[in-house]
Amino acid sequence: MDIATVTVLVALVIDFVIRVVAVIVVPRNRRPTSGMAWLLAIFFIPYLGVLLFLLIGYRTLPKKRLAMQAEINKFILDSTQGMERVRLDEPWPPWLASVVELNRNLGAMPLIGDNTATLLGDYNGTFQAMVDDIDRAERYVHVEFYILSLDATTAPFFDALERAVARGVTVLVLMDHIQSMRKPGYRRTKQRLTAAGVRWELMLPLQPFKGKWQRPDLRNHRKLLIVDGSVGYMGSQNVIDRTYNERSNIRRGLKWKDLMTRLEGPIVAGLDAIFLTDWYSETQELLTRDLVEVTQRRVPDALDCQVVPSGPGFTGENNLRLFLALLYYAQERIIITSPYFVPDESILYAITTATQRGIHVELFVSEIGDQALVYHAQRSYYEQLLRAGVKIYMYKAPYILHAKHFTIDDDVAVIGSSNMDMRSFSLNMEVSLMVRGASFVQELRAVEDGYRADSRELTLDEWMKQPLRSTILDNLARLTSAVQ
Repeated sequence: MDIATVTVLVALVIDFVIRVVAVIVVPRNRRPTSGMAWLLAIFFIPYLGVLLFLLIGYRTLPKKRLAMQAEINKFILDSTQGMERVRLDEPWPPWLASVVELNRNLGAMPLIGDNTATLLGDYNGTFQAMVDDIDRAERYVHVEFYILSLDATTAPFFDALERAVARGVTVLVLMDHIQSMRKPGYRRTKQRLTAAGVRWELMLPLQPFKGKWQRPDLRNHRKLLIVDGSVGYMGSQNVIDRTYNERSNIRRGLKWKDLMTRLEGPIVAGLDAIFLTDWYSETQELLTRDLVEVTQRRVPDALDCQVVPSGPGFTGENNLRLFLALLYYAQERIIITSPYFVPDESILYAITTATQRGIHVELFVSEIGDQALVYHAQRSYYEQLLRAGVKIYMYKAPYILHAKHFTIDDDVAVIGSSNMDMRSFSLNMEVSLMVRGASFVQELRAVEDGYRADSRELTLDEWMKQPLRSTILDNLARLTSAVQ
């Protein structure tokens, strides 16, 4: 045989081996939809498909980081015994205790009472509130954001950090490496932090020459600010101008609409525990001084809160399990706000089952998208949701409704950094806060009413008039969303 024939035979053998090995390896411990998407990629584009699978096919963190996560989880579990002190003066929903136990087993955090919370939906006003609290700091400020960027909007935030350092306050900052690096002014941001005397670290850095490497699309998506262990912020807003300083966003007039919550009470120690976990993961420095410093206090209309961390550092998909439990326990209504709604089968079944049980379900999404692939993948679910009876409200352009929260009946709400999509369930490090308290749910209801007033309802008749090209794009994007 000549060389050409041998080459073809070798290529065919390699191709056959790749397909056989893929059938054995790819579906193992993976969702059927995800496994099928990977197999299709490998079968249609075998060499490129294998390369991509080796690069991003495994969602776990390096063994060292997983061991550190297990260590800090045990510490949190041991050191938070007896912190619960939840309110028993009002009857709990009969199902709530089991959800609290689920969260405790998955994320190690207890349900803690005696808290107060304020919702902040004004973008610049939220920065001003954070600046005011940083200016009152006496001991420490812990900052952790997916995106941290110095610009004209966020400059007062950086100035406040510098003033805190000048007063002798310890200021520690964490920012996601890839996402912060992708924004304009990344080098300027780092230089500003260093000049201010702030200790800062990159989260999940991709620096192979420094021995720092993991699956490149695993990201830390959390947004946290803790001041002296007494005040905490968490939610959806990053530290960046609401246009995200992207030329395409500015050209289209896009502006982000976010929601943060300002917390006081013992639950702030739970938020700080998340920061301490991530600081330890990046620096191997375990800061535990204020983790269990919880002051007894009684406040009117106090809230019971539970922090639920999630991400590839945990063995279970903590946020997915929490969301599923609440969706199935709902008795009257479910209202979901998620900018990137790309559910897996379990979430989709839970939502459509809820409507079939007679539950009123609403979904708030943006009318336009900032990420084409996610936007089209999300749209691919609209027909099924509408046919099931879900009311879909589209927040009007040019705003991107970036808030992430949902309410269950009049009893429980969840707010945090987690989208209701497969990336947030499997690939991102997220933090959610489950809140039990009628006053907080009512406050979120008012926020939802505001969304509804600024949205238009999508009807099935309107949706069925979508052009064929849009349907094709939506379906293709849906297939790629399962490749995890």
